[in-house]
Amino acid sequence: MTDQIQRFLFDNTNVRGELVTLERAYAEVLDRHAYPPVVNRLLGELLAAVALLTDTVKLDGTLSIEVRGKGALALLMAESNPGGELRAIARLTEDAPTPADDAGFLELLGEGQIMITLDPREGHRYQGIVALDHDSLAGCLAAYFVQSEQLPTHLWLAADGHRAGGLLLQRMPDESQNQDQDAWDRCVLLADTVKDEELLTLGPEMLLHRLYHEETVRIFDPKPLRFGCTCSRERIASALLTLGQVELREVLAEHGSIDTQCHFCHTRYHFDEVEVEALLAQGDSSPPVVH
Repeated sequence: MTDQIQRFLFDNTNVRGELVTLERAYAEVLDRHAYPPVVNRLLGELLAAVALLTDTVKLDGTLSIEVRGKGALALLMAESNPGGELRAIARLTEDAPTPADDAGFLELLGEGQIMITLDPREGHRYQGIVALDHDSLAGCLAAYFVQSEQLPTHLWLAADGHRAGGLLLQRMPDESQNQDQDAWDRCVLLADTVKDEELLTLGPEMLLHRLYHEETVRIFDPKPLRFGCTCSRERIASALLTLGQVELREVLAEHGSIDTQCHFCHTRYHFDEVEVEALLAQGDSSPPVVH
């Protein structure tokens, strides 16, 4: 039951849903960093959320959720793609005290915002922003759907540092096949009874039976999920170019080469002087400076 997303729908209604469970992918994210327990849990919720949203919007590209705050936790970011690859990172505010294990969502982040970015392989990039004005990640993401005038959507998220899980319900716009006008309110009301422990330990069929044993639920084949980083030498090189010629050459003068690593997976990349000059030549029509 671990590391998968499960779609389902309620027959004769316009209500659909998804369940996600994560263990190995979640562990691979945490194994690469040393975050406080409360941040580990929130990062698990974010991983579950980005998997749910990616499958919901049917995007042929990358979807990312970026949470920025002014509290002890400065950044949370998670990314997913249609291939089921997930990655995530957190960043604590420099010199801030270590957050308490029982710190709440808004207590950790303070004022801030959530940015949801859809980056398709073809077409235009889209970004939506919502303020951090709810006391949970799920509440803020639900507010995003309301604010962006998309389909009514509710999320329930949980994580304990070892497993992460989530449930999403969505009301589709087509009323032609809906034979139960109360289905949406009833399904949401029943989902509100779900416990964190159930999201983390019960398989999809058992959990759906526990919540909706009086409903007719159609369950589809699960889709596997896994940790996967999209970093590459080419992407890192493009990021280096944004620093500009002056700064890159200052680093070269001091160290003789440039060494960097991916923040998500910690893969290291080394660029010697010749390689950096070749990059600069590609990014600028003027000839490279020879040292």
